[in-house]
Amino acid sequence: MPTSAVPSHPVLSTGEARALEARLFGGDERKEWRAMLQAGRSVADAALRDILEAGGFPEAGRILVLAGKGNNAGDALIAAREILDRFPRAEADVLFAFGPRKLGPLAARARRGLSEARRGQVHEIRADALPRCYDLCLDGIFGLQYRGPLPPEASAAIEASAGCGIRLRAAVDLPSGWDEPGAFCADFTYATGSVKAPLVGCAHAGRPRYLDLGFFRGGEGEGKGAGTGDRVILPSVLGPLSGLRPAASDKRSQGHLMVVGGSSGLPGAVLMATLSALRSGAGLVTAFVPESLAAVFASRAPEAMWVGLPETPGGGLAQRALERVMGGAERATALAIGPGLGRDPETLSLAMEIVKASPVPLVIDADALQPDIVRAGAAPRILTPHAGEFARIAFGAGLRELCGALPCVVIQKGPVTRVSDGGAVYHSFFGGPVLSRGGSGDLLSGLVGGLLAQTPGDPLGTACRGAAWHGMAADQLARAHGQTAVQALQWLDFLGPALRESAACPAT
Repeated sequence: MPTSAVPSHPVLSTGEARALEARLFGGDERKEWRAMLQAGRSVADAALRDILEAGGFPEAGRILVLAGKGNNAGDALIAAREILDRFPRAEADVLFAFGPRKLGPLAARARRGLSEARRGQVHEIRADALPRCYDLCLDGIFGLQYRGPLPPEASAAIEASAGCGIRLRAAVDLPSGWDEPGAFCADFTYATGSVKAPLVGCAHAGRPRYLDLGFFRGGEGEGKGAGTGDRVILPSVLGPLSGLRPAASDKRSQGHLMVVGGSSGLPGAVLMATLSALRSGAGLVTAFVPESLAAVFASRAPEAMWVGLPETPGGGLAQRALERVMGGAERATALAIGPGLGRDPETLSLAMEIVKASPVPLVIDADALQPDIVRAGAAPRILTPHAGEFARIAFGAGLRELCGALPCVVIQKGPVTRVSDGGAVYHSFFGGPVLSRGGSGDLLSGLVGGLLAQTPGDPLGTACRGAAWHGMAADQLARAHGQTAVQALQWLDFLGPALRESAACPAT
């Protein structure tokens, strides 16, 4: 599948990002100012969305802006103005790390606009006079032009803010100081216009968000040599799912997923995977589970077809179930195997035979992620490992190397989920700590399995859509209920809202 088929933008080196902006703006301050306004408004929108996970921004909230000299300071000041415009009782303190006289022309213009428009709500303050608490801190000291080490003035501003109680710490473009000791420690970093390579894997960045400002419209920045081989997935990747289906559709035209898993020791995982598959849009879902579980699960999810299979003495799937499973696979368009499977040697032997003989594309998850199983057979496959499972099957190889050696598509789960087929690595900046609970991976495998059943010829696109949809629904869940007092199954109810949100995103 060509790179351009997955809606995504390249991760740029800092030099490539500077060159892109030079081509776009050509030194024209009017164009730069329009881009700064757009960036500031986008940062404000994103921060107000993300603080919902911590209870939302209060009517009389307090903002701290850390401003440097350049465009990042302007972005942060414009973002603060946008928030104050929406919350007339809120206030903002601005700490100019190098003093207001050192501001560049556009940042100075943003400062004037903020102080004149929100007179009485804005206070310029020194590092030694910060109040003890804020709802939001915007770090705009350094960005793309940063060269270490951190100057003492910047270190003092960052240290002063670190001593405050702040509900959400947000960096504009890159956290000031990046990965140096004493760098700004963000909860979120908002990459404006393009994602710069230092953000990927940055220990101080918190959760990265990409704010698409239209820099890549018309193919700008996508030419030969652009990017590092890493790409960021766009919300429009869900476009094929959010539109209208053909009027003549029926259940047989929307794919048939077969799920194989479950054991007496881990009964819930396969149920969660099946419930997720039922929400994926697949027309038919058949679940093959130990016979002792089938009747109970059928009462919980009657929309699926539950097939009870012979069990081992330990409650796993027995080897003699192979014929029934493979008979069912002939009627399916995709197969998902692994959730709740357990480690019974006979069950794992069965799993290897299923993978080896599968006539349809596979999703392999959980206990089925064993070195011999993932390498069996020739059917296309998507693997969904977390860090421990990845280490078990990769034998020290990196993501691209593993994908190329098998071959396969891998969804490598983590704080930033990464997807690859051995070519580019696609990063999903959606989702967060709300997914750090048992069952989240089972929900992902069922979702990806259901999507693969609908598009069996597109495993890479399926994997990217599944990773993004999984994360976008998690974001919606966290904004509605917070990160803590939720259950994994509540995520199911936010798949629809995530699709509707993605439908409003431009396909760039």
